[in-house]
Amino acid sequence: MPAKTRKKLPATPRYVAIATALRDRIATEQLGPHTLLPSERELAEQENVSRMTARQALSLLENEGLLYRRPPRGTFVAEPRVRFHIGSFSEEVSRLGMRPDARLLWAERQEATQAVSKALELDDGAMVHVFHRLRTVDDIPFALETTFLPADLTPDILRHSHETSIWAVLRSEYGIKLAHSTAVLETITLEDALSAQLQVRVGSAGTLLTRRTIDTSGRCVEYARDVYRADRVAFEVSENLLRE
Repeated sequence: MPAKTRKKLPATPRYVAIATALRDRIATEQLGPHTLLPSERELAEQENVSRMTARQALSLLENEGLLYRRPPRGTFVAEPRVRFHIGSFSEEVSRLGMRPDARLLWAERQEATQAVSKALELDDGAMVHVFHRLRTVDDIPFALETTFLPADLTPDILRHSHETSIWAVLRSEYGIKLAHSTAVLETITLEDALSAQLQVRVGSAGTLLTRRTIDTSGRCVEYARDVYRADRVAFEVSENLLRE
């Protein structure tokens, strides 16, 4: 009986191979932040491909946030993404040795919407305190945070400084012992207003993080909807595989 002929697998597209090689050089710091890359024409000549293939390779990496374009100067390597764990923005940025800051855009006491009431497990008509802040890292806009807190749990919190971690205020001023957070991450497209506030192009990719924070008594004490620049952040998630 004749041996079966092994089916030949399709070859990696050339633009993907070129992008992979450049990605590896960026990951291993052979190409540092703000390094000027070859032009499409120069890259095409170096790799012996068409200019269209070279453009596809650079566009792929630009869409991943690894490159940025500054016409007519050229295409450059982007700053590496800041790697966050799910948690306090201020605490995470400080842990990484950078400087967090917050600019309050608005804050108010309001009746919780149905979605917010469900997230915080509140009764209909319950009041919440809401903060909407622009978060920066070393003065660069990174995220827009909208944070909802049960009003009966956080009296007078609107009078506190809004430049610090809300988690720190919950711990120090209200004696709340935080236990854990759960979050959902979704990719979104940034519309005009969000793009302007985060100083990116309209239509750029963003990451929507929806978070619930639980205290040691099992009560949800915070509900947040945060929009991050997808080109500047990455989220690190770990899973315990040794749970009984």
